[in-house]
Amino acid sequence: MVSPSNTPTIDKKNILFVTLGCAKNEVDTDRMRALLFAQGFSEVDTPNEADIVLINTCSFLASATEESIETTLQIAEGASHGVRSLPIVMCGCVPSRYGSKLPEELPEVAAFVRADEEDGIVEVVSEVLGIERTPQSVIAAHGMLRTVEGASAYVKISDGCDRFCAFCAIPYIRGHYQSRPADEILSEVSSLMEGGVREIILIGQDTGIWGNDIAETNTGEVPTLAWLMRQVAQVVRPYNGWVRVLYLQPEGMTDELISTIRDTPECLPYIDIPIQHCSERVLARMGRSGSAPELRSLFDRLRREIPGMVLRTTGMCGFPGETEEESDELYDFIQEQEFDYTSVFTYSPEEGTAGASMPNQVPDEIKMERTQRLIDLVEELGFAGTARHVGERCEVIIDGIEDTDEGFELIGHAWFQAPDCDGAVHIANGEARVGDIVLCDLVDSFCYEIIGEIVGEKNR
Repeated sequence: MVSPSNTPTIDKKNILFVTLGCAKNEVDTDRMRALLFAQGFSEVDTPNEADIVLINTCSFLASATEESIETTLQIAEGASHGVRSLPIVMCGCVPSRYGSKLPEELPEVAAFVRADEEDGIVEVVSEVLGIERTPQSVIAAHGMLRTVEGASAYVKISDGCDRFCAFCAIPYIRGHYQSRPADEILSEVSSLMEGGVREIILIGQDTGIWGNDIAETNTGEVPTLAWLMRQVAQVVRPYNGWVRVLYLQPEGMTDELISTIRDTPECLPYIDIPIQHCSERVLARMGRSGSAPELRSLFDRLRREIPGMVLRTTGMCGFPGETEEESDELYDFIQEQEFDYTSVFTYSPEEGTAGASMPNQVPDEIKMERTQRLIDLVEELGFAGTARHVGERCEVIIDGIEDTDEGFELIGHAWFQAPDCDGAVHIANGEARVGDIVLCDLVDSFCYEIIGEIVGEKNR
């Protein structure tokens, strides 16, 4: 071991964080950032300022894996052209999925950290830089797990997945489903609210089944997502905060959850249910349950019991064996339901998944045609859904302030807009800080964007 007298100190050791993929990766990066901050590391914005780069990768689709590797190689190439050594640590889904293959294929990377190893990031970074580190137990004593500065924060309530859908590699990357303990979640929510956050967004691979693997709560109650949302609502209530939940599967919409979303003011009537398809035959081949009549019944019930709610979903085009008639069925169903927001994916045959080895793979050109046709539809529906909010008066959380050609503009989002997903509210006149909640008249819209005018006092 190198003696302390000859070992570089952590002082002024700067890290560039690069996060690819979904909001769950953003949470994982922030946790690693907090652990490193607690040990004296600092964050910078460019490779030129960094002593080391931490790349949190995505491998949900082949295209995401390619982007992760390309980003890594671009940073490595930029550093070598600048004749400057810049160690790279690759974290997350790509190391989790490809493991032992990576060191030989990516010699530019100094260390690989799987998703389940990320709590040891301080040791990895310290070893790569050749510096002394504080034992991990001291880091834990800090209790410093998040560094969120914005108005909204994603909070992971689970990891892994047990569904093994034929198109998805997540169970192979993240492992079996595991609910996060309620006391950890509530402690994190409390800390975030005290730090200025005003919206908590609960996320996981399958949020609706949270608690199924927990015997009971500390108070002896049956742990369910609905119960957890009510507990989170109590924490955010003194701050006038919001609670939003994403990634619900149709089977997760229980009576208890529906009534909780309807009857708990802090819980937003914004429901995200990725259906993927509506054809019973396609869903069965995907390893999923359901049919168009069953989904129609669910959405009819939600609209009946939660008036004025917003619905987001996901559709997948070109799954193996999908016929032209089944593609039309998905198109017609989404047109009929008039979802407020719909994400559209082209099926990608992911290595190791059941779908990749299925017969009757749909040709790429046909998949792209079906995808573009559905995108055109959902944009038409989404733009119209956004326009329907014009004329409303509602609260808007301020997310940032932008300097435009016309001057400074406040950027925020309303209850019917998930941050970073569904557009924003643009406010040209008025004063507010990030995290303020302002009352606005919504006066115009363009695409998924809304024009707002402040009419009420701000609060924080």
